[in-house]
Amino acid sequence: MERKLIVTRDGSHSIEVPDRDVTYHSVHGAIQESRHVFIEAGLNPSGRWERPDGLRIFEMGFGTGLNALLTLIESEKQKQNIYYETIELYPLKPDEVKLLNYCSILGRDDLQETFERFHHCEWEKEISLPSNFVFKKTKTNLLTFQSSESFELIFFDAFAPNAQPELWTEEIFKKMFSALKEKGALITYSSKGTVRRAMQSAGFVVEKIPGPPGKREITRALKAK
Repeated sequence: MERKLIVTRDGSHSIEVPDRDVTYHSVHGAIQESRHVFIEAGLNPSGRWERPDGLRIFEMGFGTGLNALLTLIESEKQKQNIYYETIELYPLKPDEVKLLNYCSILGRDDLQETFERFHHCEWEKEISLPSNFVFKKTKTNLLTFQSSESFELIFFDAFAPNAQPELWTEEIFKKMFSALKEKGALITYSSKGTVRRAMQSAGFVVEKIPGPPGKREITRALKAK
């Protein structure tokens, strides 16, 4: 799979896949989009920062590692224990990872080594960081992935529905619904009607919320009792 490094409008990098006409993050701003969708609309409103046993997050699509990096930074700010599990079938190469400028743009050059460790650590093995952040990644796709864990929050960051339609189905969202604890939430950048209807058919209560620049709306799906 050919990949090309690009600079988005907020100065942060993304990866373009020319053959599939997709990018890993919004061309309007990679950091801006991820922070808005997964941190501000997903992580911060979860209302679970006070949980003494920590917050468990599953990310569909590790990709560039930006969402994990932003979550680590937020966990430091809030002094909250985080267990972060993610999957990726096509990991970036070491030379691609070194080019990504997220730590520099965020003013956190001290996290560059940790960021690269996310990418290069052993698969299917938990690693613990001093900031009470536990990370685990699995090299697989969502269709076959199974976890012994259950989660309060899911970051659903697959490629767009037109590029990966098999990951935006009722069957997949039923799987995500089962992976969530009661009152858990799934957050994604897509607000397509077919996606929202698939979520509703899977049992979710679906909310449309304002999106980041270049995106009118995003979707939060709740597992309500």
